[in-house]
Amino acid sequence: MNDTHSGRPLLDDLPFPERFASEAALEDYLATPSRDLVRDLARTEGDLMILGVGGKMGPTLARLARNALPASRRVIAVARFSDPAVRESLGQHGIETIACDLQDRAALAKLPQCPNIVFMAGHKFGAGGNLPLTWAMNTYVPGLVAETFTRSRIVAFSTACVYPFVPVTSQGASEDELPTPPGEYANSCVGRERLFQHFSQLHGTPGRLFRLSYAIDMRYGVLADVAQKVWAGQPVDVTMGHVNVIWQGDANAQALRCLAVATVPTSPLNVSGPETTSIRWLAEEFGRRFGKPVTITGQEAPTAWLMNTGEAERLFGYPRVPLKQLVAWVADWIANEGRLLGKPTKFEQRDGKY
Repeated sequence: MNDTHSGRPLLDDLPFPERFASEAALEDYLATPSRDLVRDLARTEGDLMILGVGGKMGPTLARLARNALPASRRVIAVARFSDPAVRESLGQHGIETIACDLQDRAALAKLPQCPNIVFMAGHKFGAGGNLPLTWAMNTYVPGLVAETFTRSRIVAFSTACVYPFVPVTSQGASEDELPTPPGEYANSCVGRERLFQHFSQLHGTPGRLFRLSYAIDMRYGVLADVAQKVWAGQPVDVTMGHVNVIWQGDANAQALRCLAVATVPTSPLNVSGPETTSIRWLAEEFGRRFGKPVTITGQEAPTAWLMNTGEAERLFGYPRVPLKQLVAWVADWIANEGRLLGKPTKFEQRDGKY
């Protein structure tokens, strides 16, 4: 295999940046594929379509796929595109775009029958304010998609929230743990998985249920949430005292690589960083880096939403970017007042209400 693909260097050949001087530099790095990703996508055939591309991860996942695939294979990004700038940016990077409301059965039927689909649509934040919409987006839409694309491989984004809390001294919930989560949002996510499983069983549709816990980049995520509080001198609540986190680039790469390890019927895969990361440790580490005092409130609960990612590590190896590197990047970004997305994770919530 050549050392470059689509005219770009591969991630394996690049050192970790000391810092990201701009969002453009950050997004370029997130869109750089590894040899493993190029190899695994080469094992699949046909075009790729990403449904619900407009969120935090979708645009860089689309760019990553475009850079990992040969020009002969189309990458098609689908969303309502309420922000026209997202659509314009994707087009500038060689990605085809289609505006579509995924709740519209007729519009969905007009989309190309691509052999490979990554499903990223869903509704979380504000879920408690409109529970019918939450259930529609997290169960009805997946059912429509699974019924429409029966001949495709479908990697469907899911969440660690489908699990119950587990002891922080455990290795985290494994994929065979029965989904019995707290809160209506999390149960709608169980519904999303069940709809994909039903149609996969019915039609023999290969897929994976991509149970992701806390992807991050510099602009959002648990690390940015904690770092912002420390930087601003605000208290950090450690009641939900432990989390798993993963670099967004690693999460996107594993999602795309799941196309090559799809199963019939579709099956869940836990994806996050392997460490059980202490919120108290994060706060103290950011305080040390910022030279600022840290105020802690609460006391760590004995349980948390934690996952065992051993199967993903067997398939794909450890995430490329280690936790200490993530902390260093986030600390630099916050200290230099880099732009933030203004979308807190609400990781502190233990009642499942978002």
